[in-house]
Amino acid sequence: TISIARGEKVAFTGLSGSGKTTLVDIIMGLHKPNSGQIYIDGELLSDNNLNKWREKIGYIPQDIFLFDGTVAENVAFGKDMSDKKVKESLSQANILDFLELNHNGIHTHVGDGGCKLSGGQKQRIAIAKAIYGDPEILVLDEATSSLDHETEVKVMEEIYEICRNKTLIVIAHRMNTIMKCDTVYNLENGRVVEHEVN
Repeated sequence: TISIARGEKVAFTGLSGSGKTTLVDIIMGLHKPNSGQIYIDGELLSDNNLNKWREKIGYIPQDIFLFDGTVAENVAFGKDMSDKKVKESLSQANILDFLELNHNGIHTHVGDGGCKLSGGQKQRIAIAKAIYGDPEILVLDEATSSLDHETEVKVMEEIYEICRNKTLIVIAHRMNTIMKCDTVYNLENGRVVEHEVN
């Protein structure tokens, strides 16, 4: 049994295949648990409130998918387009100034799979996309693992800043990405073990 408080920063660690992503997918309602239940503010997570729950979550995956369109189209993906909200999200993700100085701002074309951008730039656009709807919860699934150390540190600092008033759930291999988490859970042999945060 685990409990995540509103505004808490929580990390899940463990060896590859230990079930980190599966556990977080269950928390997000992407999979149903074989046993046990998920409660949100004391209410059982069910088909009746699943969509409402998912609307509260912003998700940043390990493999960033950007389609061949503009930055704005990628950030607002699936939601109503607002240039103002796109710019606010990009500003929070610390990439708006770069796009406006070096490219065509929010109308910059990213290329197929984001091929016109660096790894760090794609990561920041993915962050902007995740926070575009102002979610209460941000989930990172090894989202910075493909970045070099210096860029990873910068991106994680930006994420912690963005999440000051949000709940943050991080799946990570590298300990340097979770140093600011309140609670760290390690998955070991099918069990969730809480670890002290140094």
